[in-house]
Amino acid sequence: MPSGPLDFSKYQRPHFEEPNHELTHKRAAEGDEDEIPTVNFGDALDQVTKTSTGEIDSLIGEFQRLQRKLQTDGERVKREIEEYRTLSELVIQLTKGISENVEKVRGLADR
Repeated sequence: MPSGPLDFSKYQRPHFEEPNHELTHKRAAEGDEDEIPTVNFGDALDQVTKTSTGEIDSLIGEFQRLQRKLQTDGERVKREIEEYRTLSELVIQLTKGISENVEKVRGLADR
C-alpha cells in the first residue's frame, strides 16, 4: 500500500471523436419520426396519486379494524381476569371454611 497521496495522473479521461455533424443534421431533417412521444404527466401523476391514496385508505381501514379488534380483545381479557380473580377469592374462602370445619371436627373427635 502506498504511504503517500494517491497518484491519479496515470488515469486519463477517454477521448471521444468529434460529433458527426452530417448525422446530426440528417436526424434533424428527418423530423418527428425519432422523437419520443409526449406523455401527459398530469394524468400519470393523477393515476399514481389515486392509486397511492387508495392503498393508504385501505391500510387506514385495516388499521382501524385491527384497533377495534384489539380494544374488543383487551376488554374481554380484562373481564376474564376479573372473573378469574373473583373465582380465586371464592376458592380461597371455601378452602378456609373447609379447613376451619375440619379443625372443629378434629377437636370434637379428640374429646
